[in-house]
Amino acid sequence: MIIDDQHYDLIIVGTGAGGGALAHKLAPTGKKILILERGDFMPLEEQNPNHVDIFKRERYRAPEQWYDSDKEPFSPQMNYAIGGNTKIYNAALLRLRERDFEKVAHQDGVSPEWCLQYSDFEPYYTEAEQLYKVHGQANSDPTEPSHSQAYPFEAIAHEPQISEICEAIGQQNLHPSPLPLGLTRRTDDPTNDAEVCGIAPALKRPNVTLKTGAKVVGLLTNPSGLAIKAVEAEIGQQSYLFSADIVILACGAVNSAALLLRSANDKHVKGLANSSDLVGRNLMKSLMTAVVQLSTKPNSGSFQKTVCVNDFYWGDADFPYPMGHIYNTGGLLTDIIFAEAPPLLSILAKYMPEFGLKQLATRSIGWWVQTEDLPDPNNRVRVEGNKLHIDYTSNNVEAHDRLVYRWMDVLKTAESQLNGFQGKILRPRGEAPIQVMANQCGTCRFGDDPATSVLDRNCCTHDVDNLYVVDGSFFPSNAGVSPALTIIANALRVGDHLIERLS
Repeated sequence: MIIDDQHYDLIIVGTGAGGGALAHKLAPTGKKILILERGDFMPLEEQNPNHVDIFKRERYRAPEQWYDSDKEPFSPQMNYAIGGNTKIYNAALLRLRERDFEKVAHQDGVSPEWCLQYSDFEPYYTEAEQLYKVHGQANSDPTEPSHSQAYPFEAIAHEPQISEICEAIGQQNLHPSPLPLGLTRRTDDPTNDAEVCGIAPALKRPNVTLKTGAKVVGLLTNPSGLAIKAVEAEIGQQSYLFSADIVILACGAVNSAALLLRSANDKHVKGLANSSDLVGRNLMKSLMTAVVQLSTKPNSGSFQKTVCVNDFYWGDADFPYPMGHIYNTGGLLTDIIFAEAPPLLSILAKYMPEFGLKQLATRSIGWWVQTEDLPDPNNRVRVEGNKLHIDYTSNNVEAHDRLVYRWMDVLKTAESQLNGFQGKILRPRGEAPIQVMANQCGTCRFGDDPATSVLDRNCCTHDVDNLYVVDGSFFPSNAGVSPALTIIANALRVGDHLIERLS
């Protein structure tokens, strides 16, 4: 064991959406900051899906095995690199709606009220949109919450075929709207991510140190158990101890919870900061189904996703419960989650057997239908020995199925007004498989009551005074839209709190 002779003001573990935003916020303070990342810098050519074969299943998988509810191993679709999962996300950066922060009744249960409301996050949403150079348009979506400032850049134009579909959808009294996207507009590195927006600028400052290939395996407390005194990390074949006044986890909802559970000691027998027995519980990851239109006209297969439809976000006349969010996949040759759905590809092949994999993708228009899953304490992250278990059973399924079939009807009606489609709308599977860990959240929920939450409203653990979590773990409930922008905004908010605490 090597004990680092440096003492830091802050240690940030992880460089994804939360860790990157926090590093960006805190670097100008001059405080001594150590950033630990288990991955390394991702080669530029692998960051742009236009340049790689996304159907190589191992390309965007973590080099480890987790175990599902049946104790079967799987390789999660995760990215351990500078920038974390923002290196492979879809760059869609949407705000939660105002009601998402309130108590909302669903058919299968209730989304609990957050301890903070939309107005508390709004300034940080604006800051996050500026940081990530979001391209969007705020006045076309009927569910879009209020903005104190416009998006910093205009929305990206649709592909011609997508424009035609949107026009036909709009004739059904629906509101296809520009999808807010964080983009660099560079062809070699098209998406703004946590490395570009957070880590790279932070590293230009002399007070910030980054160690890559550093897998954090434990958090050590002082004898009272009330504060972290050291972070244990494996770098190469050697173990190191690093110390800081404040430690912030940003490993993702699964890995942050797993690290807390693995750090159990005599003062925290159920896991660090786990007096509530909620660490790892209430894992949520969204219900996602691919819906595909077959086209007689080929497309490039590599165009940007640009449109979303939220008219059914809170339900419709036939179903008075929230249903969710719809957006196009963009070209199917660049959608990383789509590549995880081999049944979809086999179904496509039945309709167009003369085409190969890539040719199938270029004759298809894809849509993702996304519904929030509800917090369930039995959906959880568990650690048994060296094994990480994901116990997860889908819920809120009828709301999701209704949204899928409603959207298929919309597309069928739209196609009746258009040329170039085969009239076959495909729904290949009920949801993205367990290995797709997109939108993971909820495993260390925040709140004001230590008995019912892991973190306080500033995302500091109730049980350990100098330990924070700033990834998607803090969500008390999921939402229909993806959580990335809210994770970024929350990290910026926590950054302001830490600046005040350290002043």
